[in-house]
Amino acid sequence: MNESRLIETVEHAANDSKPLIATTEFALQEAIRKGASQAEAVATLSQGLSVSVRMGSLETVEHTRDRGLAVTVYFGDCSGSASTSDYSRSSVEETVQAACTIARFTEADLCNGLAEADRLATEFPDLDLYHPWNLSVNEGKKLAEQCEAAALDFDSRIENSEGATVDSSESGEVYGNSHGFLGYSQKSRHGISCSVIGKSQGSMQRDYWYSASRKLDDLDNVEQIGRTAGSRVVRRLGARKLKTCQAPVLFEAPVASSLLSHFIGAISGGALYRKASFLLNHLGKRIFPEFVRIHEQPFLSRAMGSASFDNEGVVPMERDIVSDGILQGYVLGSYSARRLGLETTGNSGGVHNLTIDSGEQELAGLISGLDRGLFVTELIGFGVNTVTGDYSRGAAGFWIENGEIQFPVEELTIAGNLREMFESIVAIGCDIDTRRNIRCGSILVDKLTIAGE
Repeated sequence: MNESRLIETVEHAANDSKPLIATTEFALQEAIRKGASQAEAVATLSQGLSVSVRMGSLETVEHTRDRGLAVTVYFGDCSGSASTSDYSRSSVEETVQAACTIARFTEADLCNGLAEADRLATEFPDLDLYHPWNLSVNEGKKLAEQCEAAALDFDSRIENSEGATVDSSESGEVYGNSHGFLGYSQKSRHGISCSVIGKSQGSMQRDYWYSASRKLDDLDNVEQIGRTAGSRVVRRLGARKLKTCQAPVLFEAPVASSLLSHFIGAISGGALYRKASFLLNHLGKRIFPEFVRIHEQPFLSRAMGSASFDNEGVVPMERDIVSDGILQGYVLGSYSARRLGLETTGNSGGVHNLTIDSGEQELAGLISGLDRGLFVTELIGFGVNTVTGDYSRGAAGFWIENGEIQFPVEELTIAGNLREMFESIVAIGCDIDTRRNIRCGSILVDKLTIAGE
């Protein structure tokens, strides 16, 4: 291979696949030449700009431009990995050699190896994930100023700001392996966020809001983002403590998705083969109420979790992970699948647009249906034990009585067991948050312990 194809400068944009393809192909060829029985490589190139303002003044400007190559080689059942950020021929050769050297000193593992060739993607649909935004510093500064000003102007009690940020990034990635697979993906992500601080009668509160999308046109209006951040702060002023009690808990959509994250962690291959999951041996068993359906949608246009192949080149599946409340499948890559005597589910690198089907009620309807309970808008800390399912996290939000929000609350701890919490889900709102890889509405759990005063 011509060395000039490998020595590429950082001036290449993330939409230029040539240096990525050339480097990946050369790394694979080198690995096989050095005696590897199998090999895989991934080359990435990304760039971005983030502009932040605080109290009307420019705070930070951050340009990023990164590239990398990661190589994994297999000598029979032994594996070794190495990485570099240098695409020159000599550096790639040294990286492959380092991976080969490591492999010769590692213990054999019968579960090592590439994904099966017949599971690799052969079609690459256009998922509309790449919409670069040629954001300038001045444009970012102006948008961030508008966003922050809208938040500060929302109410006179908003006295300070943690800043507003506008960011844009794009990336290209090539994954290849010695089965002959070579796949290229491009993605962009744009975001606007704002965080402000309010003060009333000696009490201070902070809150934030943000918008994120693949395409600039899909972002929320910057002033609306600021007003939303402002309104969320103001409604938290005057927060009180609660006395310890048991009551229904309504998780707002942006924090409700964390419950699904814990669920996925418990049914992921690594936790299962290590026997470190409270859902071990639960395949085919009821985990949630009958109305709950949780599924993957890997091919949604412009969605945050869309992909035509996973980190091993395997085509992801549109599938139900939970239907009628029953666990239908695990979340596996090739290695963990072999450890469990199963097949990969195309989830090397995680799930793809994990979605929990919603009910018909808006958030307001869920609130009005509660005689008493806690509406959680913020979770703090990470007191979750995946082995036992024990759950304990700091929380803030609002106390509900007679179907209406009565007052904001803070310095609480909500506690329970995830297994029991999943069984006790009463309703799922249709206020679906689509800004992340987990697409979820607000979730109402029948009863949890709320520790306060």
